[in-house]
Amino acid sequence: MASPPKNAGAVKAAPKKAKAAKDPAAPKPARNMDALQKPLTPSPELAEIVGKDMLPRGQVVSKVWDYIRTHNLQNPADKREILADAKLKKVFGRDKCTMFEMNKYLAQHLK
Repeated sequence: MASPPKNAGAVKAAPKKAKAAKDPAAPKPARNMDALQKPLTPSPELAEIVGKDMLPRGQVVSKVWDYIRTHNLQNPADKREILADAKLKKVFGRDKCTMFEMNKYLAQHLK
């Protein structure tokens, strides 16, 4: 009596597909940098600091930092801490915040 072939019950693997060649002229996928370049409208509270024109997020942050330095609003003992004046308090909703928290509060005032 003949024995069955060794791979009689095995499932055959699908043949490998050839990879499509990448077109160097094809558009690249969107990146997070695009989000930083998109012009956004500041809220009326933030507009008192950066102006009412639409600005990319990076320029908004830069203008807020200019305002902070011009008005000497960094805590001298801890430069990471921002001491809010009346205008910044409207944006932050508190008397002080860290530079790391600042972007979270600015995001709430940009559309």
